[in-house]
Amino acid sequence: MKLNAAILLFILGILARSAVAGGDANIVTIRDYSFNPQEITIKRGETVRWENHEKRQYHSVWFEASGEEQPDYFFPDESYERTFMETGSFPYRCGPHEKMTGVVHVTE
Repeated sequence: MKLNAAILLFILGILARSAVAGGDANIVTIRDYSFNPQEITIKRGETVRWENHEKRQYHSVWFEASGEEQPDYFFPDESYERTFMETGSFPYRCGPHEKMTGVVHVTE
């Protein structure tokens, strides 16, 4: 009986960590040369994760209007994350694909 209780507690611990880790996940998928959703609204302090679901194409998430340098590209099955500590609207684009654009809106 003690072994079963230990296993149950172990499984519950894993589930709890998964729920916390995924609870504030704001995911933007990249597929067919587009960001989906193109606009996302989050709260200050939250993180957005961009996931590349293309078959062969690399992309970047570049906040060019903020004066930042273009970040490294990420390839299929890779992702890029950014935590937003300030409120406002933050437009971005894909470095190698100018027509791919999006906006992160950050609220209190």
